[in-house]
Amino acid sequence: MPLVTSKELLAKAKEEHFAIGAFNANNMEQVQAIVEVAQEERAPVILQVSQGAIRYAGLEYAAGLVKLAAASVDVPVVLHLDHGTSFEQNIQCLRAGFTSLMFDGSALPYEENVAITSRVCEIAHAVGIPVEAELGRVLQAKDASPEEVAAAMTDPEQAREFIARTGADSLAVAVGSVHAMRAQEAELDIERIEAIRARTGVPLVLHGSSGVREESIREAIAHGICKINVATYLNQAFVRGLREGLQKYPDEVDPRKFLALAKEYLKEAVREKIRLFGSAGKIGLAGWRSGPAQVRGARPRPAGAVEE
Repeated sequence: MPLVTSKELLAKAKEEHFAIGAFNANNMEQVQAIVEVAQEERAPVILQVSQGAIRYAGLEYAAGLVKLAAASVDVPVVLHLDHGTSFEQNIQCLRAGFTSLMFDGSALPYEENVAITSRVCEIAHAVGIPVEAELGRVLQAKDASPEEVAAAMTDPEQAREFIARTGADSLAVAVGSVHAMRAQEAELDIERIEAIRARTGVPLVLHGSSGVREESIREAIAHGICKINVATYLNQAFVRGLREGLQKYPDEVDPRKFLALAKEYLKEAVREKIRLFGSAGKIGLAGWRSGPAQVRGARPRPAGAVEE
C-alpha cells in the first residue's frame, strides 16, 4: 500500500497503550526484513532513515527503497526522517516524499530549538505531514555518565511550553535511555514519562531503546511512550548473521549467501521488538483491529492520573 503518515498510527497507539516500532534501515536487505516482518506480524511500522543512511545510500535511494517495500505489503508503513538536525534537511526529505519528519534541536539553545521546530512544523503541516521534535538530550553511551544522563532529561513543564509554542505532533524525550548502548541495562524514569504525557497530551517517543530493560519498556508504553526507535539492536543482529555466514561459507564469493543469513537474523530481532511493543496483530485484513493492547508487566496508571 502507499506510504502513510505517522499521525494516525501514533494516535491509535496513544489511545490503546501500545507502541509503534520505528526501525532504522541502511540497505535493501534491512528494509526488506523490516517490512516483511511487519506484514507477517500484521503490525504498523515506521521505517527510519538517518543522516548516516542518507550519506551512505543517498536520499533518493533511501526513500525509494522504502516506497518500493511499502507498495509490496498491505500494512501501514511510514517513511520517517530520524534526527534531522537542520531546517534544510527536513525540507529536502519532505520534497523526497517522506511521510513523517523530525527536527532534532536538542543540542541547540532552547529558543533556537523552538524557532526552527516551529518553522518545520508550519511548512510540513501545510501539506499534512507530522513532525517529531526532541527536548532534553539522549546522550551517546560511550561518553555518558549516569549523572550526565540524569542532568539531560526532559523537564515536564518545559515540555508543556515547548509543545504549545511549536505545534509539534510528537515529542522525543530523554528519560534514562542512551544511544548505541549494547547491553540491556538502562531503567527509564516512568514518573517523568507520566508527567510529560499529562502535561503535553502528545504521543511520546523513546530513542536509544536498544539498551533499555524489557520490563522498563513495557512500563513506559503503559505510561505514554507510543513510538520506540531501534537501531543498535538491529545492527547487532545483522552483523551477527554476516559473521556466521562468513564462518560457515569461508570459500564463498557470492555476497548474497551472507546477506540472506544476515537478513534472517534481522527479521527475528524486528519480530521480537514488534511483539514486545504490543503492535503485533493490530492490523486486521480490513484495517485496524480495535481493543487495548495488553502490555505484560506494566504497572497500572496511578490513581488520579490525567488522561489526555
